[in-house]
Amino acid sequence: MKALILVDHGSTVEEANALLEDVADKARAYQDSPFDMVEHCHMELCEPSIKEAFRKCVAAGASDITVHPYFLVPGRHSKSDIPRMVAEAAQDFPQVSYRVTEPLGLHDKIIEVIFERSLG
Repeated sequence: MKALILVDHGSTVEEANALLEDVADKARAYQDSPFDMVEHCHMELCEPSIKEAFRKCVAAGASDITVHPYFLVPGRHSKSDIPRMVAEAAQDFPQVSYRVTEPLGLHDKIIEVIFERSLG
């Protein structure tokens, strides 16, 4: 089973945290998804944590987990902190393969969204 975990920084503002849950809901509903399950989590400041999301995926039967930092640009969190935290979560599950992707970054679809929002 393939799982996707979306991870953001986490916030003390509930509205910010709820947005990632909404993104995960949209990903779950996506008809052509290559993933059997999608979870969300936060790097810090609130729950669920990376470790909790990883454990939830494994408990549901995931053997291949992709973790996507829901960040726009690469930085310390996406390049160092999140990969380290995912590796720590994965230590208890050596039978599970995992990878951490690059953040959203520069992509034609991002440019399309910028133009769409800019033009109203």
